[in-house]
Amino acid sequence: MAAGGMNGGGGTGDPGGGGPEDPGGPAGPESLGGPGAADGPSAAHEEVSALLAAWALGADMPGDDARVRGHLHDCAPCAAEARRLRETVRLLDEPAPGGTGRKANAGMARGRLMAAARAARPGQGLPAAHAAPYAGAVAGLDALLRELDGDPARWGTPVVHDWDVQGTVAHLVAADEVLAERLGLAPVTEAGTGLGPVSGAGPEGFGPSAGTGPGGPAAGRAAGAGAPWELRWAARTHEVVAYEHTRPPAETREAWRTQAHGLLALPEAGDEQLAALATTLMGLRLPVADHYVIRAFETWVHTRDIGRALGRTVPSPLPVHLQRFLGLAVRILDLALGPDARPVLLSVEGEAGGDWVLGSDAEPIAAELVLEATDFLLLIGGRQDPDEIARGQAGDAAASQRLLETATSLAWL
Repeated sequence: MAAGGMNGGGGTGDPGGGGPEDPGGPAGPESLGGPGAADGPSAAHEEVSALLAAWALGADMPGDDARVRGHLHDCAPCAAEARRLRETVRLLDEPAPGGTGRKANAGMARGRLMAAARAARPGQGLPAAHAAPYAGAVAGLDALLRELDGDPARWGTPVVHDWDVQGTVAHLVAADEVLAERLGLAPVTEAGTGLGPVSGAGPEGFGPSAGTGPGGPAAGRAAGAGAPWELRWAARTHEVVAYEHTRPPAETREAWRTQAHGLLALPEAGDEQLAALATTLMGLRLPVADHYVIRAFETWVHTRDIGRALGRTVPSPLPVHLQRFLGLAVRILDLALGPDARPVLLSVEGEAGGDWVLGSDAEPIAAELVLEATDFLLLIGGRQDPDEIARGQAGDAAASQRLLETATSLAWL
């Protein structure tokens, strides 16, 4: 599959060429529309904000430097963000004493970040419909993580499994990496065991469960280049989470953001025809468009996990994005049930809902099941059990229960 959007992945030029040591303007709140955000949520502000990572790395394009500098003098949130990015670049450029330790490969890491930053330049238009849910989920998680800037200790808050906030973001780095590498983006983390890309790896939801944990040491030891994708995925998750815990949380967050923005800048994110090409990831052969939806779904699930751990309410996705989640979830659930399952009429309530008949086409509907959209998605995502959700039910109880249990089995945790 054509990748596109990648240039100069090994560059190690002077980061100072892309911007001044002092980005300009007093530091201020990083939320859009806060004091000092002269452009507010305007298109110009959004475009310059998306350029900051490339600018800090010296990977910006001709003409961008003056544009970014001018904006930073008037926008305190972007100036603060630029300072943070420049500090990350400084850490990457700082030599390790004796050439050992986590900064020993700083040049390689910086080159990877430069490649991804170049790919992350804002495109000519908005993401296509299939990538819009991912863009929304990325923006939601980024906004939530910004709240930790004033209280870095909260990055250690337990979230899910044995992951804290930093570990959960690191897990997303590993999860997004599978699609990113398939589409040609360079890795944004130095973590690695020489296993190569995890060509079948998959995230929470929409995939078969291996019955193993999310990546403990035993899974890492068992995995090898020829191991089943479930074990390779568990090993990759474990090594990335472990590696990212050797770095400051800000660097983990920046690696995730760089990769996410790189995915959104690829041609496949904006071109429905390119995204219609199929590729096999997480054991499923699906169009690239569907893999973007899966990335959005997992990002939303983990944003919700982090929000709950921090005592923050995370809004539900937009109805149009929920429709994408539901449509794909129902298609995969129908495949998992198989053509011999007794047919069930599934009605999902809400603005994004709909009605689907799942199971055999050869016999009359045996049962009707009514669920709320978020409950159904959290069931698919492994965040609720069938007995925990409210539902309306009529007809063959066994057929309905089989559908619910099959939905739960799709969670890859």
